[in-house]
Amino acid sequence: MRRLTFYTTLGCHLCEQLEAELARIGIEDIVLERVEIADSDALIARYGTRIPVLADEQGDELERGFERDRLAAWLDIRGLLAFVDESSHAPEKPVGARQVNGRRFLG
Repeated sequence: MRRLTFYTTLGCHLCEQLEAELARIGIEDIVLERVEIADSDALIARYGTRIPVLADEQGDELERGFERDRLAAWLDIRGLLAFVDESSHAPEKPVGARQVNGRRFLG
């Protein structure tokens, strides 16, 4: 089993997103050691604006692991990447949609 430390806090939707993505693309024998940062002033100071953060057994950390590409690359380097399902990577664009200045318009 491979152990990763997961710095998180209750109600963190990005943390939930990271966990779901890790379950989807990581190998099966990853064990997450969840560390609740709210239990320590030192952890809040260090991770309060950075969570979710994953750390490997050597202490190398990954911020923004909820971003699939970053998580996949980090896992791959450590031999923890099972696979990436590219078909579910990008949301489908609605038919007839166009994007103008970062906003999507239908029709």
